[in-house]
Amino acid sequence: MTKSYLLARPHIVPEQAKPRSVFLRVTLLLAALLAAPFHTTADEPTPVSATIESQGSGFFTISVTLKHADEGWEHYANRWEVLDGEGNILATRTLLHPHVNEQPFTRNLSAVRLPNSLDTIYIRAHDSKHGYGRRKIKLAVPE
Repeated sequence: MTKSYLLARPHIVPEQAKPRSVFLRVTLLLAALLAAPFHTTADEPTPVSATIESQGSGFFTISVTLKHADEGWEHYANRWEVLDGEGNILATRTLLHPHVNEQPFTRNLSAVRLPNSLDTIYIRAHDSKHGYGRRKIKLAVPE
């Protein structure tokens, strides 16, 4: 088998081809490792987008669009939360049923009272089987 390879490509010998193969494997491995933090699995709930609107007097309406591979009552996106920069939960929107055939989906939470000193909030999602997803959305709080 080696002889036919050498005959077909006499200018390349296996020893010369080997470093290229190793380089390619290392490059692909590094690319996969670098991409890993940005990858989300189909099982985790992911906030796709979010908006915040002032209702006046320190109250806000927050709308969040989630994507999750809901499977039924045993596994579905069951809530999203509003956090401050320290990770404290400021508000929670409970989702009372699976959204198997409605993906992605948007839900609102009204009359959310936020501290006057707060200029940024974060949205994270949770599912009934795996817990919190890795992605958070950052929102500026309007004045």
